[in-house]
Amino acid sequence: MSTRTPWWIRVPVLFFLIFGLMEYFIDSGEKPAIIEYPITQFFMLLVLMILIAIELILSSIENIMFQTLSEEGKEKYLAAKNKKYEWTWAKNAMSRLTRSRSIEREGEIILDHNYDGIRELDNVLPPWWVYLFYGTIIFAVVYLVRFHIIGDYDQKLEYEQEVAAAQQAIEEYKKTAKDLVDVNTVEFLSDESDLSAGEKIFQSNCAACHMADGGGGIGPNLTDEYWILGGGIKNVFHTISEGGRDGKGMIAWKQSIKPAEIAQVASYVLTLGGTTPANPKEPQGDIWVDPDAPQQPEGTESETPPTEQVSDSTTVAMN
Repeated sequence: MSTRTPWWIRVPVLFFLIFGLMEYFIDSGEKPAIIEYPITQFFMLLVLMILIAIELILSSIENIMFQTLSEEGKEKYLAAKNKKYEWTWAKNAMSRLTRSRSIEREGEIILDHNYDGIRELDNVLPPWWVYLFYGTIIFAVVYLVRFHIIGDYDQKLEYEQEVAAAQQAIEEYKKTAKDLVDVNTVEFLSDESDLSAGEKIFQSNCAACHMADGGGGIGPNLTDEYWILGGGIKNVFHTISEGGRDGKGMIAWKQSIKPAEIAQVASYVLTLGGTTPANPKEPQGDIWVDPDAPQQPEGTESETPPTEQVSDSTTVAMN
């Protein structure tokens, strides 16, 4: 029984083939199946033991069959087993691609030129090089017709199209990459899930200074219409991210809270406006008016009662 591939190649190849099939068919999410499901480790160990056992059995059968042969048969078997495999098809393919002559046949193409004992061979151009050269000619003709005769498009138009496609891809990415939000792109988050997440962040990090109901303690009252550093989602986001006034304001939370989480807690802070805390702190700062809010026509009275919070562009009561 003669095999061309040694056992130390067959066993690893079969082992990793089975391993790859297992990973492909077992849905384990982002983690590899062999880590997500420890039972698969036992399975792969069992597979390895079976492969080794098969190789040992085949080796034993081969040895038994070899012992039953005659001396002449043993010699033929060993000669066939030790015969090196020759990649004749690869050699033939290389010969056709290069049309090279063997050293023994170089005398057929040697020229009479002699330079200090150096002789010249009349070799033909390799077919692969010739075909590649013909390919460049065909490409040049197509290029000439398409861009210089028909006028398909030029480099400027191609650049503009690629820039437009890149901008569209960036916008699509921004829709799912919430952590790319900054003070210029932040918007009020009205989804219940975002406001709930913002409330949790507020209770964990902000309630110690602003109280759980936003009435204010060490920090200012967040339920009235007065703001020290400006209201609205952008100002509140900036204040949380960069911190308050130097020396007496709150710390910059951008080092410990992600931008998406800052947007959530800023949105939650805005929802505290107009609520009634248990022990509200005295107003601090100035009344903030949204510069983007619609202007009231002159001579008309505002429909907003004096005690009601001024709304920013998010239509949510501001703080």
